[in-house]
Amino acid sequence: MTGLCYSFEGMVPVVDPTSYVHPTAVLIGDVRIGPGCFIGPGASLRADFSSVIIGSGVNIQDNCILHGTPGFHTVVEDYGHIGHAAVVHGCRIRRNALVGMASSIYDGAEVGEEAIIAAMAFVPAGFKIPPRTLVAGLPAKVLRELSDEEVARKTRGTEAYQQLAQRALTSMVACEPLSVPEPGRAQLNPSALWPDDLTRHKPKG
Repeated sequence: MTGLCYSFEGMVPVVDPTSYVHPTAVLIGDVRIGPGCFIGPGASLRADFSSVIIGSGVNIQDNCILHGTPGFHTVVEDYGHIGHAAVVHGCRIRRNALVGMASSIYDGAEVGEEAIIAAMAFVPAGFKIPPRTLVAGLPAKVLRELSDEEVARKTRGTEAYQQLAQRALTSMVACEPLSVPEPGRAQLNPSALWPDDLTRHKPKG
């Protein structure tokens, strides 16, 4: 699946075949998606003013907006983790960093390697976030350094999305809903779908 793809001024989106892009996601212009990525429903990646470049093993979750702006490409490096409804605009997300749900990262900002941006944070234009730090607030402020355990937990959460990309490639198909559940239908087991320690401490996003 490759989502809704649009060439813009001759620039055609590029998607590695090992990545999953939901059919309702929109890719416009010079969007480049590396291997093993998950691009969720309703995500919009629009590269008309500058490029949108996604590394390997990245997840861009539901209803995220990624847009390039004049003077700044939008780059999410390997293992980047972009939570639901985040806005990533003309900035760089370094390797293994996490952008929390409904947060906004603006032009020229840089999120350091293995940093975590809390949900609903606002990172202003040009702000440089140090590696392995926790950031939160409106505007965002650096709160503290992250522990090895917190970084490892984030990494495992991203790996769960990498696994989800492969599961979606092999099993997600359009269908009509049932009117009632099948007899004896069990609920999904959340512990089986997310590592045990993350069911207690799942990162925001």
